[in-house]
Amino acid sequence: MSSLVQLALGIKDKQMNITFSPQVMSGSLELSKSGDILTINGEEFDFSFIGEGDFLPQEAVDSPYVIYSVTRTDGEIVITLILPVTSDASEAARFPAPVLNAPDGAIEVPA
Repeated sequence: MSSLVQLALGIKDKQMNITFSPQVMSGSLELSKSGDILTINGEEFDFSFIGEGDFLPQEAVDSPYVIYSVTRTDGEIVITLILPVTSDASEAARFPAPVLNAPDGAIEVPA
């Protein structure tokens, strides 16, 4: 369905807001999204079952990168992820901007 038809029918794309919590550690973070499915370093996490106002406790998500509960607020999935950085990381990595309304596909991670 085209985005114009979705707009006319009042259908919203699946929205996701991602915030980052930088931590000095080894490793990397690769992200992609498809609807309510977030892929973290090749592992898919389907959050489509989270209802409006509900949350999924961090402990229920089997990923060391998810550090708080995952919620759905105003129809949008809200998630906070650890961002591995080096001790000499750039300012953009040390103080990363959130990714709001993350598009489907690969998500650029602050570096």
